[in-house]
Amino acid sequence: MSANSFRVCVVGAGSSGIAAVKVLAERGIDVDCCELSDRVGGNWVWGNRNGVSAAYRSLHINTSRQRMEFSDFPMPANLPDFARHDQIADYFAAYTEHFGFGDRIRFGTGVTHVEPQPDGSFAVTLSTGDTERYDAVLVANGHHWDPRLPEPMFPGVEGFRGEVMHSHSYTEESQLAGRRVVVVGMGNSAMDIAVDASYHAAETYLSARRGVHVIPKYVWGKPYDQIAGKEWLPSALRWPVARRLMAAATGPMTRYGLPAPDHKFAQAHPTMSSRILDRLAHGAITPVPNIERFDGDDVVFADGRRVAADLVVFCTGYKISFPFFDRDFLDPSGDNEIRLYRRVFHPAVPGLYFVGLVQPLGAIMPIAERQALLIADHLQGRYHLPGAAAMEREIDTHRRRISRRYVASKRHTIQVDYDDYMRDLRLERRRGARRPAGRTPADRPVASAAAREEIPA
Repeated sequence: MSANSFRVCVVGAGSSGIAAVKVLAERGIDVDCCELSDRVGGNWVWGNRNGVSAAYRSLHINTSRQRMEFSDFPMPANLPDFARHDQIADYFAAYTEHFGFGDRIRFGTGVTHVEPQPDGSFAVTLSTGDTERYDAVLVANGHHWDPRLPEPMFPGVEGFRGEVMHSHSYTEESQLAGRRVVVVGMGNSAMDIAVDASYHAAETYLSARRGVHVIPKYVWGKPYDQIAGKEWLPSALRWPVARRLMAAATGPMTRYGLPAPDHKFAQAHPTMSSRILDRLAHGAITPVPNIERFDGDDVVFADGRRVAADLVVFCTGYKISFPFFDRDFLDPSGDNEIRLYRRVFHPAVPGLYFVGLVQPLGAIMPIAERQALLIADHLQGRYHLPGAAAMEREIDTHRRRISRRYVASKRHTIQVDYDDYMRDLRLERRRGARRPAGRTPADRPVASAAAREEIPA
């Protein structure tokens, strides 16, 4: 490749991928995006042709639109605070059209293999059978597409005469109609599906392994995340205030028949739902403990109760998966995480970046946008990484903080606090702009000096 022909590949055109493509295209960087579907939006496209998205008919955002929108493209003011999936998908399509980078996206084209080359480039094999060379790869394939079932599965499931499925396969209420449904889990999807079932199923049971704090979407007539969600407000002040606020708004979870949480508010990924507590209070959903085993037509719970069930929906999360990487190169299947500096940079592989591989207490879209700005700075040599030892220390420190802050769960391996992390990304751009270049091989800018002269700021 010539000195100024460096190329970048973005894997996926979901909310994180389009943020990355937009930022890089604005900088004049030659970027391609490979998207298996026929449109942008990823998980927000109900019935997505890519076959891996997890939207369902009743899906609405859990973060208010004002906290979810991109910094330079506000969501329409006529949208509700907690918009529906199709409204969000239309917003992403409008974002792509407004900034004019749709021609950078190869629709109907998946990435089947990515292999680092000895010269520092990447061989990217596409679903078309073609292989192309890129100088950098931005992974934005999301982390809500590879379902995780209980490990190990509950005894007796092989002989269960009802249907068992993961929430990833849930698309609409007709799957629940007239059936006796057990929903397993206490996250956002579990609450949504249990509420749907309470209106359409014959019976609805919500099975909890541990208690959670349920957050209503409105507090004092305002979206909950607009009350104390400020980047300048330290978490040491934010969360004690939020705990008192949530306790006053909902009272103890045991009032609704749910188990008492074994952790403080914000020590686990919160569950947002204004409807679940109402349906529990009206007896439309029956809370039950964790499953002990299956027995023919019945589901037997840890307290000895048994119910005849037609359908069990496991809302038990997702694996972090990168099927396009060789396992001996990158395999997060063991602990469900990979080591990334600032949750973005692979510390040992120059030119390999990750966008949106976080589970925030808030929206991922502004985070992806800010991550993309950091990556663009690095590609242009305006931001420099610290030395290898410093990167490893930062990763270790982050992992220790996560283990101290959150309950042990594979869901929390990529957890970040939205406001704290947004502030960290902003400050890291400043720090990296002042660092000397070349402290580590991973700091090699992909854009050559000749190319950088042609790239606008």
